[in-house]
Amino acid sequence: MEDPAQLKEEGNKYFQAGDYENAINSYTKAMKLSKDKSLQAVLYRNRAACFLKKESYAQAASDASRAIDISASDIKALYRRSQALESLGKLDQAFKDVQRCATIEPSNKNFQEALRRLGAKIQEKLRVQFSTDARVQNMFEILLDGSSERETREKAANNLIVLGREEAGAERIFQNNGVNLLLQLIETKNAEMILAAIRTLSGMCTGHRARATAILHLLGIDKMCMWMAVDNEEISMAVCNLLQAITDSLSGEGKEEQHGKEDAVVLDTKKDLKMITVHLLDMLVNKKVSGQGRDQALNLLSKNIPRKDLKLHDNSRTIFVIDTGLKKILKVVGQVPELPGCLPLTENTQMIASILLNKLYDDLRCDPERDHFREICEEYIRSKVDPQDMDKTLHAIQTVSGIMQGPFDLGNKLLGMKGIMEMMVALCGSEREIDQLVAVEALIHASTKLSRATFIITNGVALLKEVYKKTKNEKIKIRALVGLCKLGSAGGTDYGLRQFAEGSTEKLAKQCRKWLCNTSIDTRTRKWAVEGLAYLTLDADVKDELVEDKPALQAMFELAKTSDKTILYSVASTLVNCTNSYDVKELVPELVQLAKFSKQHVPEEHPKDKKDFVWKRVKRLLNAGVISALTCMVKADSAILTDQTKELLARVFLALCEDPKDRGTIVAQGGGKALIPLALDGTEVGKVKASHALAKIAAISNPDIAFPGERVYEVVRPLVSLLNTERDGLQNYEALLGLTNLSGRSDKLRLKIIKEKALPDIENYMFENHDQLRQAATECMCNMVVNKEVQERFLADGNDRLKLVVLLCGEDDTKVQNAAAGALAMLTAAHKKLCHKMTQVTTQWLEILQRLCLHEKLEVQHRGLVVACNLIHADQELAKKLVESEMLEILTLIGKQADDATKQHVINVARECLVKCMDYGLIKPFSQA
Repeated sequence: MEDPAQLKEEGNKYFQAGDYENAINSYTKAMKLSKDKSLQAVLYRNRAACFLKKESYAQAASDASRAIDISASDIKALYRRSQALESLGKLDQAFKDVQRCATIEPSNKNFQEALRRLGAKIQEKLRVQFSTDARVQNMFEILLDGSSERETREKAANNLIVLGREEAGAERIFQNNGVNLLLQLIETKNAEMILAAIRTLSGMCTGHRARATAILHLLGIDKMCMWMAVDNEEISMAVCNLLQAITDSLSGEGKEEQHGKEDAVVLDTKKDLKMITVHLLDMLVNKKVSGQGRDQALNLLSKNIPRKDLKLHDNSRTIFVIDTGLKKILKVVGQVPELPGCLPLTENTQMIASILLNKLYDDLRCDPERDHFREICEEYIRSKVDPQDMDKTLHAIQTVSGIMQGPFDLGNKLLGMKGIMEMMVALCGSEREIDQLVAVEALIHASTKLSRATFIITNGVALLKEVYKKTKNEKIKIRALVGLCKLGSAGGTDYGLRQFAEGSTEKLAKQCRKWLCNTSIDTRTRKWAVEGLAYLTLDADVKDELVEDKPALQAMFELAKTSDKTILYSVASTLVNCTNSYDVKELVPELVQLAKFSKQHVPEEHPKDKKDFVWKRVKRLLNAGVISALTCMVKADSAILTDQTKELLARVFLALCEDPKDRGTIVAQGGGKALIPLALDGTEVGKVKASHALAKIAAISNPDIAFPGERVYEVVRPLVSLLNTERDGLQNYEALLGLTNLSGRSDKLRLKIIKEKALPDIENYMFENHDQLRQAATECMCNMVVNKEVQERFLADGNDRLKLVVLLCGEDDTKVQNAAAGALAMLTAAHKKLCHKMTQVTTQWLEILQRLCLHEKLEVQHRGLVVACNLIHADQELAKKLVESEMLEILTLIGKQADDATKQHVINVARECLVKCMDYGLIKPFSQA
């Protein structure tokens, strides 16, 4: 059996070695075995010291208290508890403990210093508390006083919002009956006051679970949903942000560890989160809820219900929403705005609902779960199909149409339901325009896949042509045309697979451009013209005609900036087609020959899809103002801006950045700024494309202009993500150029590059066989070595970093030599130890240094001489080594040259070396014979 005293000693050894985890284990084992009270007090006291080191302050205070319970005058335990309580923010209690320590040992300087420090902290806390209390009171008095001047009230409202975001301020507002006072502000019905109150509440709920729970119950979810339901975009959005802040705090997201900030015990939050979900689902079908409110409810569900990471097993929230609310979401998707009794909607509502359906469906883990989802949809659609009630049937078709814009595979299965396709065809022939409108839209969404399109081509083309010819209604005409466009482009970019006769696609495109430029037609209808172009621009003739038509391009860009964001995907698709930034499968010539021999179809490239044509199209798009449209699109509502759309935008940006001459224009119009969110969030392909575009901009732009303010630090991570073997050489190279540019700006940026763990990757590329990669990595390291942390890596024992830099100085590539010599010059200037180390890493060091000092390029020669100068200044022994070699001749040769402005900096360094050698007495001053 183990001995408690022995375990205590073992724990002490671990503690001294800094292994606090094992020390805790040893002390804990000893506690279980020991009955001796005095030994137990020591063990608790020692374990408290371990917890202090681990910053587990609550556990440290608890253990110290147990030691004090056994021995009330245990001075070490008292002092340790005081330290823990101070870190937990309990300054009064910490002060009392130190007071007791100082009473027992009045001459102890540590205790006297702690008393002074804690006394000052307590005074400051009281001062802040009283001033904050007074400020809070004063602000509410101004805001609730109807006679206050508007400017004074606005200032007070803004101050309140700022205060709510600070921990001390939020707590004071909360303690001083602030929630009720904020409620009074909301009830004033004044929009500015309502916004200020809601934003203050958001700040108070952010990152604080106890306060968020209390505020949720004090205000009530009913009231919050009622505020979100108002027909005011700003207020609706602010309440949405408040509910998001509460949800994040309840689920523990976005909360940094704050010791001692949250003393209240919070009950299980799942019940509250479920209550919020139920209320949001109820909002979807409530006629009193505005379109804005419905959008925000859908957005909150979209953001918080599906798993953020599919590796997590638990998708119970999605299952709950499908069981209790799927039919409510389907009701929103199936709304027909032109029919009486339609729920209030915005242009974006149904698209956001389709996206939510897609996210829920993607979050399902197995076939039985997906079958259950499909069965609910089928049952809902069947319940709406009624031959006696055409309006109900329209709702059913619109629902199928909406699902096809979300989980497409599911939509395809629902199309196969008995009677659905026939009903769509029958509605196309209806006399009622609304029937035709809904049916044509459904046909368009149904013809996305080539296999489905082939079926519809045989059945639906004639139908759509008939509708197009007969109808006088522009809305139906344009939709029928888009249906034909979509079917016409079913062969994709394959020039040999066109569905329609020669010239038909150009005619269709011309009609789309005509509608696009017609401002008398409503936005929703003009949107369909862009949808048509998104399909037709797969044909290179259509691309060329569109980019030549500047008014049509600008009309499309203006539409992309309107509040109807459902157009984003179509605009992005059109731009991807025009810039040829889609993926193209490379054709292996042997396989092509084989396919032709066996009479199989071989995809053909359109003559106008060659590089020169694409280049001209890019220039025309830039001239038409494409960048301002793209930057506006990136800022769109997160639910509408799906990962697929983000990827398309990233592809377009990358294509536009191809020519270095255009990058200045892109930066000037805000393109650099817009790329950062695309590089940080979206599909893997999208993030890589956006990161590559950022690298192209960062490589040649002034970072202060391209990424103003704090944004420049956000660029580092995307660039570092390109430094791996999965990326191609061009991406690696341009990322290194970008990092070189950034690392030359400031030490703060160099620290950010280190923090993103880029150094090992940069070092790896310095070993690369590829000259340009090796050169870019060495130039980047040349800038990085200014940083102390990087220098420490070179100083550390047992690595070849310095050897690599010295050997790179001996390379034939002048640019690599120049960068390596720069790095070596800075390293040897920073540390004498590195001067000595340089002479030990390779026997070739002297030969390499001599070659640098005799280099034909002045810049390289200067750097070599600076290295020699650093060695001479570092140590007399090193200076002696150089004097005894041919280096003395080289320095004398350069130093004796006549003054020359073009190379004076080089001559001066050589002379400085000679003067220092004379000071050491290694050489004598030159004298006449």
